[in-house]
Amino acid sequence: MRHTLPLAPQFYVTAPQPCPYLEGRIERKLFTALQGPQAEKLNDSLSKQGFRRSQNVLYRPSCSDCAACLSARIDVARFAPSKSQKRTAKRNAHLVRRATSPWATEEQYGLFRRYLDHRHADGGMADMDIFEFAAMIEETPIRSRVIEYVDRESDHLTAVCLTDVLDDGLSMVYSFYEPDLPRQSLGGYMILDHIEIARDAGLPYVYLGYWVPGSAKMGYKRNFTGLEVFRGGEWTRLHGDEDFSDDLNPGGTNPIAEQVANISLPDTVR
Repeated sequence: MRHTLPLAPQFYVTAPQPCPYLEGRIERKLFTALQGPQAEKLNDSLSKQGFRRSQNVLYRPSCSDCAACLSARIDVARFAPSKSQKRTAKRNAHLVRRATSPWATEEQYGLFRRYLDHRHADGGMADMDIFEFAAMIEETPIRSRVIEYVDRESDHLTAVCLTDVLDDGLSMVYSFYEPDLPRQSLGGYMILDHIEIARDAGLPYVYLGYWVPGSAKMGYKRNFTGLEVFRGGEWTRLHGDEDFSDDLNPGGTNPIAEQVANISLPDTVR
């Protein structure tokens, strides 16, 4: 018996599990498979609607009683570096950017393990082995790049970002870096460099993943001017005085069926 892919994406919901960002909360995700010849168009379209890619899956938080996870992106034209960010760029002037195809290496995995052991030892990725790491890097049906940052003098691999190229920007899927160099602010530096890459390529946005008001580990994203969040079905500029109390405790979100019905799909994948 031959099986064919469904003409339109099928959406599913994960089982509830503890939220990694807000203590005492339960998370749930809406997701769909990213496959077939129209994968890039689907990824482009859903990324603009708050979805993120993980290997061959697109997902978006869909918690039953919380809407705190907000997809965030930087409007490149509106970004202006702060004095602190200018210092970060200067401190990392010795790093050389090297863009490669999505292919995992042992050197990358060694850096990845040092980063996890130091920064996220109790996180969901803490037990990831080299084969799972390779899958994270290499299993992509769309245009992706591994962007490495290497010390010009020592050739030491210092930071890495898995980046997707969208039709309207760059999506920073996952980044990691040398954990014993806190003064270099390598995470922030990679965002600054991606803004430059996007600007040079004429792409208007850099997608950062999710920003969670009230989560200390996500606070750094708020430091970038030109930040927008996907909230209430549209992208909204942040100005500094927003009230997110309703998102943290909205008293229930829209039913899954309604959420799926409101997702806009490209004509070619309907």
